[in-house]
Amino acid sequence: MVLTLIAGLHGRSSLPRLAAAIVEALKIGREPIWLAADEACDLVLDATCPVRVEKTARTLIKGAGIDVLGQPIAGRRKQLLVADLESTIIENEMLDELAESLGIRPRVAEITRRAMNGEIDFVTALEARVALLKGIETRVLKKAAARIRLTPGARALVGTMRRAGATTALVSGGFTVFAEPVAAALGFDRVVANRLDLVRGRINGTVQPPIVTRDTKREALLSLTAELGIAPAQTIAVGDGANDLPMLAAAGIGIAFHPKPRVAEIARWHLDHADLTGLLYAQGYRKDEIVA
Repeated sequence: MVLTLIAGLHGRSSLPRLAAAIVEALKIGREPIWLAADEACDLVLDATCPVRVEKTARTLIKGAGIDVLGQPIAGRRKQLLVADLESTIIENEMLDELAESLGIRPRVAEITRRAMNGEIDFVTALEARVALLKGIETRVLKKAAARIRLTPGARALVGTMRRAGATTALVSGGFTVFAEPVAAALGFDRVVANRLDLVRGRINGTVQPPIVTRDTKREALLSLTAELGIAPAQTIAVGDGANDLPMLAAAGIGIAFHPKPRVAEIARWHLDHADLTGLLYAQGYRKDEIVA
C-alpha cells in the first residue's frame, strides 16, 4: 500500500520531520518518495490494514495541518474525475450568494448548513431555498456569478487529469446557470446540474424536474463508468456535503474535501488542509506533472 502525506499551507514546515517520524514508527525501512518538496510525499509499505496505518500516522501528526490518505498502490491514477461544484470546485454556495444580495442570507445559509450536514433532506432544502427567490429579477443571477471564486487547485486538478487522458465531470445539486460557465472555464467534459425555472425575466421559485439529488450523483458516476468502459475502481470523486456521500462511496477513491462535520465522520478519505491539488498527489502525480 501507499500512505500519502499532503501538507496544507501551514503544515509544510513540519512535513519532512513528521514523515521521518512515521517511517520510523511504522518500521517502513524505505525513505519517503517526495512528490513535491515539503508539500507531499508517498510512504510505500507492506500492510493489510490501511485504516490502522492511517490512524497511527494521524496520531503522530497531532494536528500539524497534514492530510493522510492510505490506499493500494496499484491503479492509483484514475480515468474519471467526478466533482461537486459548490464548496468544492468553487468556494461559494451560490444560493447563499443570491440570498446575500437580497438581504435574506441568514435564512438561506441556515437551510444550506443543515442540508450539507445531513440534518434535513436535500430536495426539501433546495425547494425551500429556491421558493424564497420567487419573483426576483434574473439579473441577480449574473451579479451572483460575478462573485464566484475558484477553489485553489481546481484549474490544476482538471487540467492535469485531462492532459493525462481522464474524463472529467461536474455533477452539482446547484444550478446550470452557475455550473456551465465554471465547467467551460476549467475544461470539464460533462456537466450535470439543476435548472431554475425562469419566467419573463424573473425567478419562478421552482426547479425543473428531475432534481439532481445524492442518488443522481452516484448514478452519474456509475453511468459514466459504463459509458467509458471502465470499472468504478478507476474513478476519483470529490465533494464536501452529505449529498455527495453516495458518490464518494461508489468511486475508487472518494475524497471529502474540507467536509462538513457529519461528512467527515462518514467519508473513508478526506482532505482537511490541502487544496484540490491534493487529489493529484493522492493519485501519485508529481509537482512537475501538474498543469500550472
